[in-house]
Amino acid sequence: SAVGCTLCILCMTTERVFYSKTSQSRSYRYSISTWAKSMKKQTVLLVAAGGAAAAFVLYTYYTSKSRAAVIPTVIPNDANIYVLEGGGLEVHISAFGATITKLYAPDRDGKKDDIVLGFESLEPYTEGKSPYFGCIVGRVANRIANALFSLDGKEYNLKANNGPNTLHGGLVGWDKVWWDAEYVDHPEGKALRLTYTSPDGEEGFPGTVRATVTYRLTTSGVSSRMSMGSRGNELPPEQPSLVTEMEATTDQATPISMAQHTYWNLGGHHSGTVLDHVLRLVATAYTPVDANLIPTGEIIPTAGTPFDFANRHKIGALIRSTGDADTYGYDHNYVLSAPKKSKGSNGTRLAASVFEPITGRAMDVLTDAPGVQFYTGNFLDGSIEGKNGVQYEKHAGFCLETQGFPNAINNARFPNVVVRPGETYRHTIVHRFYTR
Repeated sequence: SAVGCTLCILCMTTERVFYSKTSQSRSYRYSISTWAKSMKKQTVLLVAAGGAAAAFVLYTYYTSKSRAAVIPTVIPNDANIYVLEGGGLEVHISAFGATITKLYAPDRDGKKDDIVLGFESLEPYTEGKSPYFGCIVGRVANRIANALFSLDGKEYNLKANNGPNTLHGGLVGWDKVWWDAEYVDHPEGKALRLTYTSPDGEEGFPGTVRATVTYRLTTSGVSSRMSMGSRGNELPPEQPSLVTEMEATTDQATPISMAQHTYWNLGGHHSGTVLDHVLRLVATAYTPVDANLIPTGEIIPTAGTPFDFANRHKIGALIRSTGDADTYGYDHNYVLSAPKKSKGSNGTRLAASVFEPITGRAMDVLTDAPGVQFYTGNFLDGSIEGKNGVQYEKHAGFCLETQGFPNAINNARFPNVVVRPGETYRHTIVHRFYTR
């Protein structure tokens, strides 16, 4: 550094001043006149070095202030965990399943807590004990009916892992594989890029697919109108956000629909159920499902049903009206409006806003995907021991999985999920955090 260089110059100057030029050893033979004469010669050099050091310190300070995410100074114990920090957020990501294992965010008093469900170590993930906590799911998120589809006149039989259906890519989906991970530079700081190559025939799907997921933290470029009863006012221009960007290419026609499957609890992962969280979904229609949670193919308005979150209310307000005593809960795809692309825009629009009244934490979800699966952890039953020994009970977390429609490969009415050679699948999600 410039400071170090300055110290080195000072030491070299001192050595030249205090030691005799004729002596090969440090004999301390010097005089006052020699010292004064030498110091005069070194003054310009010292002033210049000091100026350079000051300039370097100022440069470092201002550039660090402008970056939203940096590689942390504290490295996790597990070498397969990567960390991004910035804007008051701290995100831990595993290369296994490209999984978000922890996310720390401040409450209205500035106290940070981990607001995602998950495990303390990687073993439960790698041993298949995770109900998709925090991971990237693919090659096709959600369900494909009867583990079967036809494409270009050919029938493909997939691995069934959810009754008769294929769920989140099959028995070994992208949540259960190791991704290559590396920190990469971004104009707003460091990002984490993960890549995975899915071979032709994996879980029955055609084509070799190269998938990329990039996580980064930012405080710019994601502003939109606040949706939680703000009377139309704008959020402050800089809100810390987690941006997730997914891309995939293929050498054969194949369905691709990736999703990020984090279970959120804005009160803290240990705080109990999310039924008192207040939710708004920017959607006025949903796709109803049959007994196997496969969409019937209809698109039905939510108005007047327990599925209506167009006007914000507590998640638990109408949840028991969604089913009987054993099956109630939300696990439905909501139809989002088409994103409005404009110059300089990433094409995302607001999909959902959530508020937790005790801590004051709030989160907006923006995306360019056509749908969002709202899931309330209906299959959690207290048998899973998560971080800090917490037993995750029913409704301990919620998911907002932005996605293509479930079973879209078998329903021509739904938005297309087929990607062909030469095309690039893209999917962006922004999780924006603030307090109220």
